[in-house]
Amino acid sequence: WNRPRLVLRSPGAASGTTTMTDAGTASAPRSRVRWRGVAAVRRTLLACFVFGQTLVACYYLLWVLPCHGETWLELAILGLFAVLYAWIAVGFWVAVFGFVLRLFGGDRYSLLRRHNEDRIEATPLARAAIVMPVYHEPVHWTLSGLKAVYRDLERTGRLEHFDFFILSDSRHPDVWLEEQGAWHRLVTELGAEGRLFYRRRPVNLNYKSGNVADFLRRWGRRYEYMVVLDADSLVSGDTLVRMVQLMELEPQIGILQTNPGIINGRSLFARLQQFANRFYSRLFATGLAAVQMGDAAFWGHNAIIRVEPFMRHCGLPKLRGPGIFGGPIMSHDFVEAAFIGRAGYEVWLEPGLDGSFEESPPTLTDELMRDNRWAKGNLQHLWLLLTAPRLRLAHRMAFLNGIMAYLASPLWLLFLICTTVEAARMTLAPIDYFPEGHQGLFPLWPEWRPEWALALALSTAVLLFLPKVLALVDAVIHRSTSGFGGVWRLVPGLVLEIAVSILLAPLRMLAHSRFVLAAFFNLSLKWAGQNRTDETTWSEALRSQLPGMIIGAGWSAFAWFLDRLFFYWSLPVALPLILAVPTSVLLSRVAIGEWLRSRGLLLVPEERAPLPILVDAQAFRAAPMPVSRLTPVERAILSPVANRLHGSLARDHRTATRGRFLDAAVATCLREGPGALSALALSQILQDQRSLAELHRQAWRALPSSYWGRCIRRLGQEDDA
Repeated sequence: WNRPRLVLRSPGAASGTTTMTDAGTASAPRSRVRWRGVAAVRRTLLACFVFGQTLVACYYLLWVLPCHGETWLELAILGLFAVLYAWIAVGFWVAVFGFVLRLFGGDRYSLLRRHNEDRIEATPLARAAIVMPVYHEPVHWTLSGLKAVYRDLERTGRLEHFDFFILSDSRHPDVWLEEQGAWHRLVTELGAEGRLFYRRRPVNLNYKSGNVADFLRRWGRRYEYMVVLDADSLVSGDTLVRMVQLMELEPQIGILQTNPGIINGRSLFARLQQFANRFYSRLFATGLAAVQMGDAAFWGHNAIIRVEPFMRHCGLPKLRGPGIFGGPIMSHDFVEAAFIGRAGYEVWLEPGLDGSFEESPPTLTDELMRDNRWAKGNLQHLWLLLTAPRLRLAHRMAFLNGIMAYLASPLWLLFLICTTVEAARMTLAPIDYFPEGHQGLFPLWPEWRPEWALALALSTAVLLFLPKVLALVDAVIHRSTSGFGGVWRLVPGLVLEIAVSILLAPLRMLAHSRFVLAAFFNLSLKWAGQNRTDETTWSEALRSQLPGMIIGAGWSAFAWFLDRLFFYWSLPVALPLILAVPTSVLLSRVAIGEWLRSRGLLLVPEERAPLPILVDAQAFRAAPMPVSRLTPVERAILSPVANRLHGSLARDHRTATRGRFLDAAVATCLREGPGALSALALSQILQDQRSLAELHRQAWRALPSSYWGRCIRRLGQEDDA
């Protein structure tokens, strides 16, 4: 295992001087709160509950199976069941921990409870950078969210301690030119000269982590802290200030992660995700933070990072394994948390930091497309789990948790296949009294214990649904039901969310199974076309869900043929697959989500009493944008103002060989228009100062009947309007 050394560029980047720091030269400060013993007790208790309960469940299953585990098939069923049962038991007991802690006033070891309010408020701030990596995001929508963060931080009176960076990896010229123009307008509107910066990487290397690394090499040493936002992130000014103050009070912490709430859901699917996140996360986040303590995970956004140790210890290596286990690390956040933990620093999740938000995919199709990308990145962590040296056990368990988030689906599918084969064998084949694997001298008499099977099914249902009931009890105890519309509106919303989660579980199982197989075979498979705002059409749903419908219908028909009892047992999985198309379409409908909202269902507290940052973001995003008759590329070439702006951000990229290519590309663009060039060639001439200036001069000399002459006419019509 070779950890790369990270090259740090000094603040005077123009000088070209660099310094080298090695990953092992610094030592982290010692923790002032001895929490590791408490964490060990809590984790041991969790393990005892999970494995003890799993052993009891496996004992029941062993006697439910006809041959009591005497065949290889039944042993496979038992093994798969044990893994899956333990997986859901972990979530159950984490929620129970959260419920108990909240019942007794919260976790006294949490960061916010270590310091009183006056001490936190009196803590001076250090310089922090707020960075937002973007890649082909809706420009107006994204920068309007960043504008809301800026304005809210301005209201705190602490703005002078923060700088903002938009870090673009966008490739298409129309997108990044629009980003540059929108950034310039935003700087002018906010008066943010010298505080709000835009940087577009010319080479898209190593995904989002490479983008952040590029920022750190150039400007990281100017800042004590870095707050990472996603394009859909919103963090209130008070929360940003509080995060910096907590990091100043706790010098041993390398990363502090907030628990983002989902907001702005409009479709039925998004509103269900928003409701579930906001209602259940109080228990799960409290329990998770209590178990992980200073070995928490980093989720890649809505978190604050101590820059110096992050730069020193969190340079990501290239994986050197086969297939997906080779090349750049796609899912960087858990790895960075593990590396900074290995260096002796702590990573904390603080659920008490309110004012941190993100958004949910609007449709099931969008969620599955996102999961398709995440599955491969999470599965890569298997290589790190097995080979990375000196990682803390808690961070290895975090890797395992992320892997199981997707691996559980094919394991569940395999469990269903094995149980179907077992049912078919017992129904269609004559009973084998001396099955393969049976070691006894006497025949093995198959036994059925339906009452034990029912008890086992009920215990599994309790693991899945009791945390939801505990969340309701918690809301009643803490008198927080009014934020969700009151008890009489909260309960129907809870029932609806449970019903839809049952419908979606088999659909996600099939999709995630496909993604996992594609990842392990290093294939690139697409589930369906992705959209971020549109509703799912019937034809799109049919194309994406047809395989699952066929599988569900075929399996159900086969179960009916085998045995009526087995058929009824298969319905909770088969029926959602058969209904996948209408489920996918109806969940994407904004009208249904808005209708439920108007009836007070699936509400969240931020909708009943929105924070100023949410009000600002909604207003900024809803503000009308002028409709242009020109594309961003055409405007960058023709508009004198836009041409000067983009020219000031471009550079002179000409060499002897490159100059000939740029001249030829400019000539083609002038003669035939931008559409005659590839996105790469167009980007190259638009990033070159001389080429951009030449395009501006020559385009204004074009004949009225030419491509550029017609564009000039449209530009004049815009000015007249």
